[in-house]
Amino acid sequence: MDIGLSAELLALLFCVALLAGFIDTIAGGGGLLTLPTLLLAQLPPVSALATNKMQSSFGTLTAALTMLRRRVVRFRDVRWLFVASLLGSAAGTLLVQFTDPGILEVLIPLVLVLIALYFLLAPAAGMEETRARISRRRYGITVVPLIGFYDGFLGPGTGSFFAFSKLWFRGRNLIGATAVAKVLNFASNVASLVVFIAGGKVIWSVGAVMVLGQVIGALIGSHTMIRHGARIIRPMVVGMCLLMALSYLWKQFG
Repeated sequence: MDIGLSAELLALLFCVALLAGFIDTIAGGGGLLTLPTLLLAQLPPVSALATNKMQSSFGTLTAALTMLRRRVVRFRDVRWLFVASLLGSAAGTLLVQFTDPGILEVLIPLVLVLIALYFLLAPAAGMEETRARISRRRYGITVVPLIGFYDGFLGPGTGSFFAFSKLWFRGRNLIGATAVAKVLNFASNVASLVVFIAGGKVIWSVGAVMVLGQVIGALIGSHTMIRHGARIIRPMVVGMCLLMALSYLWKQFG
């Protein structure tokens, strides 16, 4: 599917995608910028969702490859989690076509606020690795596919949920948890994207411009995260979680 947009609008979409790629890599929530912009560009809602998933997939891929190349995370340590995320997302993407996601629209803001409060009230959280609360196996067969399912079913905040779950359930430090989140978020994005492509919903010309912006933003974000660590991740996670929560509440009650 394709659509004609002006050069000025395509340039705006590129800039928005670049900023979103940077934010998404460090804290998640880049969709707060890209999806509304796509809708303002008069794309049909389903095509906007599909094109948004395409461009964000390349952003998470870039961030994941950077983390793997810099050995912040090793693929052999997360390969089964990768599969669990992918399968969960595929199930969510299929189910959302037949289900009203309204219940999650009410629940998710509460979860996002709780994550933000956790980082605000526990400033040492994620500075060092701690003892795991559940086994690696249980984490892989319950938490990961559940978050993957959410990404396929609804989406916003998935990167934040993956990072927080790794920190909370498996005791990883904030940098390690965020790095793993990039790999798992890429898996969940790809599963949804395949379904959208099969349905012919992606607008390729728009997606290509935004992919370029996402890749550049994700590269900058990845190197910034590795260099500055928790000092930059923590305030951005808090800020983006609160912004996503406000966005959900605005849609419900605004």
